[in-house]
Amino acid sequence: MTTRSPTLCSVTSRWRAGFRRTTRCAPSGPWSMRVSGRCRPATRSYYARTGRPAIPSEKLLRAQLLQVLYTIRSERLLMEQLDYNLLFRWFVGLTMDDAIWDATVFTENRERLLEGDVARGFLEQVLAAARAQHLLSSEHFSVDGTLIEAWASLKSFQRKGAAGGPPPDDPGNPTVDFHGERRSNTTHASTTDPDPRLYRKGGGQEAKLYHQGHVLMENRHGLVVDGAVTPPAGTTERETAVELISRVPANGRLTLGADKGYDTREFVDVLREMAVTPHGTQHTTNRASAIDDRPTWRRSYAFSQRARMRIEEIDRLRAQ
Repeated sequence: MTTRSPTLCSVTSRWRAGFRRTTRCAPSGPWSMRVSGRCRPATRSYYARTGRPAIPSEKLLRAQLLQVLYTIRSERLLMEQLDYNLLFRWFVGLTMDDAIWDATVFTENRERLLEGDVARGFLEQVLAAARAQHLLSSEHFSVDGTLIEAWASLKSFQRKGAAGGPPPDDPGNPTVDFHGERRSNTTHASTTDPDPRLYRKGGGQEAKLYHQGHVLMENRHGLVVDGAVTPPAGTTERETAVELISRVPANGRLTLGADKGYDTREFVDVLREMAVTPHGTQHTTNRASAIDDRPTWRRSYAFSQRARMRIEEIDRLRAQ
């Protein structure tokens, strides 16, 4: 029979006691814990009164936030991290003795919250907390879009309404020969995810299935204030940018920073009609910029150009 060292037992006891005190203090700690707790009343209707206990909505949102911030690529790996990472446990609101959830249960609970648009409610609560602390700018913003590669495989991109063919040689990973077949978004769609579109990032690059994400950021602290996901298209970035900036409550004139892809005459004219000063990068390669020199000599334009670079970090995070 083995005995545990008294020193080891005392150290373990102090660890557990300190961890429990930290966990009890968690609601008054990070903003994410306070904000996610406010979302609980809105999520009560998604849970049944009987059956196996579901994951509390506030803990589910915190775990999702960890998965995004640390780019954990699957729910199973996230559960593994929560099992041994004490800081992750503290952030989510779990004690050292709490059992970790099953990855399948976590996925099912997450889908239920996403269908109820709880994620947008969480973002609105975060913005309300930041606005109460005067962290948000009400005048200066930046916008950008990025392509998000879909999880759907190109093998699932098949002709619409096609009749079922012979059974595949391997149901898990069938062999698909589309050599010589002309495929387009008009005639084809993914059988597993109909939302993404076949799109090419640039000349000489292969076409893949993509979504297009759009982000509106305030320039004071680089916080996301709005966003959207659309099918990719040539003018979608500018059209969605107009929609996002139109939702901002304006008490005066606004500024909007963007990259040179937004430097078109139509987009600039629409912004000026909305009392929004375009602070985009001028596109002067083999053409004249639609943005005249009037705003470019102001200090606010230079600041918008520096602040706009923060949105690239958000795009890289979303694309992972």
